[in-house]
Amino acid sequence: MKGRFRQEHENPINRGMERVYMPIIRACIRNRKTTLGINILALIISVPMLMSLGREFMPPLDEQSVLFMPVTLPDVSNGEIKRILQVQDKLIKSVPEVDHVLGKAGRASTATDNSPISMIETIIALKPKSEWRPGITKKDIINELDAKLQIPGVVNGWTQPIINRINMLSTGIRTDVGLKIYGQDLNQINNISHEVQNLLQGVEGVKDLYVEPVTGGKYLEIYIKRDQLERYGLTVDDVNATVETAIGGTPFASTVEGRKRFNVHLRLGEDFRNSLDKLKRIPLVSPDAGTIPLSAVSNIQFVDGPPMITSENAILRGAVMFNVRDRDLGNTVQEAIDKLNKDLKLPGGYFVEWSGQYENLLRGQKTLLYILPIVFFIIFLALYLAFKSIREAFLSLVTIPFALIGGVFLVYFWGVNLSVAVAVGFIALFGIAVETGVVMVIYLNDAMNQLVALKGNSSETITKEDLREYVIMGAAKRLRPKIMTVCVALFGLIPVLWSGGVGSDVMQPIVLPMIGGVLTSSTHILLVTPLIFLMTKEYELKKFGKLEVYDVKH
Repeated sequence: MKGRFRQEHENPINRGMERVYMPIIRACIRNRKTTLGINILALIISVPMLMSLGREFMPPLDEQSVLFMPVTLPDVSNGEIKRILQVQDKLIKSVPEVDHVLGKAGRASTATDNSPISMIETIIALKPKSEWRPGITKKDIINELDAKLQIPGVVNGWTQPIINRINMLSTGIRTDVGLKIYGQDLNQINNISHEVQNLLQGVEGVKDLYVEPVTGGKYLEIYIKRDQLERYGLTVDDVNATVETAIGGTPFASTVEGRKRFNVHLRLGEDFRNSLDKLKRIPLVSPDAGTIPLSAVSNIQFVDGPPMITSENAILRGAVMFNVRDRDLGNTVQEAIDKLNKDLKLPGGYFVEWSGQYENLLRGQKTLLYILPIVFFIIFLALYLAFKSIREAFLSLVTIPFALIGGVFLVYFWGVNLSVAVAVGFIALFGIAVETGVVMVIYLNDAMNQLVALKGNSSETITKEDLREYVIMGAAKRLRPKIMTVCVALFGLIPVLWSGGVGSDVMQPIVLPMIGGVLTSSTHILLVTPLIFLMTKEYELKKFGKLEVYDVKH
């Protein structure tokens, strides 16, 4: 770099900042108790504000689309579920903000999709926000759709496509939160599930409450009358073979289409097996009595049973699922836990387990408990290596709790819940705050070096007035790099607050604590750090008769 570099006092902006800063720093040093009291009071106030914040695993990402997942009775017919699907799609498309809608019932042709016919998945693609009605939000659209789609026997569920797949793959629960109920008897699990549903009805924030059906499926039971078989000269195998062929179908040939091979099954036509009366008239050939109806050697009836059997770790499982809206996840689930602990009585051998996003929330909190001490240790180690002094390292580290003040205030008043994203923002903030503090401590130590070089390192030659003036000079010296360190962070982060693209709802919780913390930490560094530094140097001069001077450079 060539050319003449202007000194800081030649810059009019820098001279203006120094004229404002000098009387303020002198007033802070003159009124020590007031300065420290205000900072400590602000820190004390921020603690209950931090504890009162809502909790969630991650802020919801707006995927620009909606996944509608209604569930109906497990014994619904193909024709009825098709009619419900068509009615729902027509109602959804009537909302002006909906671009297109595509729904499916049942499962895809893959072994990884175990959706029953009673579960519908409808993807709703929304138009660009510029084409929405004025003042309407995505939450308003979901509420409007939910009001339109109140169909008897159908329980609505609202989520988003990507997060739904993540939830189902990681926890097996397709909603935000699920309560898994384990036991050995499906009927007892079903009773407990409905008891849990009744208890959770009044919990604020619980939406789309739904019990995963473990009973209610319909099965055709054919009970063979063994005492009648001998009369007609038949065996159990004869009856089973006839039932298998007539109702289930028997493969008698195969066909090859490209690389796929398909079996061809033969069974009775639908008109001959679509009711109990027709099933009872299925003919059996008896060697002793000729052709007889199936009802002569069996009782045929429909019985109730599980539509799907789910197990985990070799234990039968049911589930009560719900989404959380209009409230934070952590407090909603905590209220539900308290209510169930108080009112739910489980029989022996049965237990419950919370899953879904709440499971991820607990795992994230546990991980942060390990990460935060490691972060503080690394920061402290870097400071110690820079200053070669534990005292100076702690002096720079003390800026971290005061950086917390602004971060907590901004997160609180912005209405953001505590999450992994907010925690990442605070961790980044701690590094920025310490970085600015290091710059200040370096110039304060440089001022002490100048004082010692001028007057010697003794309490007989250095007065309190000398200490105060040199600390003020060190704080005001090179004010520009200190302000620039803060401004670079602010200028880079503040535009995120007004961004509205995809991903902005996740980025904002990260930058909010950084912006608020940078503002308060810089204020603390510029006004309080010189005061604490001055108090430590006065203590050293009084107790040891000299100053501990460190030769550190920026």
